[in-house]
Amino acid sequence: MAASVLCQATGSRVSSVLNRDVKQFGKKFLFDRNEETCWNSDQGPAQWVLLEFPQSVKVTELQLQFQGGFTGRTCRLQGSRGGANFMKITNFYPEDTNCLQRFSLSEESIVDKLKVIFEESSDFFGRIILYHLDVLGEKPQEPSGSHSPTAEQGNEQRPA
Repeated sequence: MAASVLCQATGSRVSSVLNRDVKQFGKKFLFDRNEETCWNSDQGPAQWVLLEFPQSVKVTELQLQFQGGFTGRTCRLQGSRGGANFMKITNFYPEDTNCLQRFSLSEESIVDKLKVIFEESSDFFGRIILYHLDVLGEKPQEPSGSHSPTAEQGNEQRPA
């Protein structure tokens, strides 16, 4: 059964933080499970969150909770393994709502790094406000039958 693959050793980076105020809007608030805190990007197109796992993980689902009005409209999930370049896993299209949204991947992808790119925002200035981000999956047992992200993939996803 899939469980969160995020752990204390998972590294994270974000494209920007509103007014560089990391104490109030920093990336750490994506993972604290507190409904009162959030990551708030600065304005501009193509905001992103990058996750670096301490070991390879098999990703099966992405969970996001936005603030309505500051939602990613057109989004892309990319993955990388073994230092390779990022490759597209899927596009997905969140709804402009405050509810937790789940995006299941039709094909499991094994990655060391995962990048969530918010190409277009529902906010006129391109800001993203994200209260919760989680990645579900498992640690792969056999690297031989694994599926790495490829450029040929491109499943279109709507919230589950």
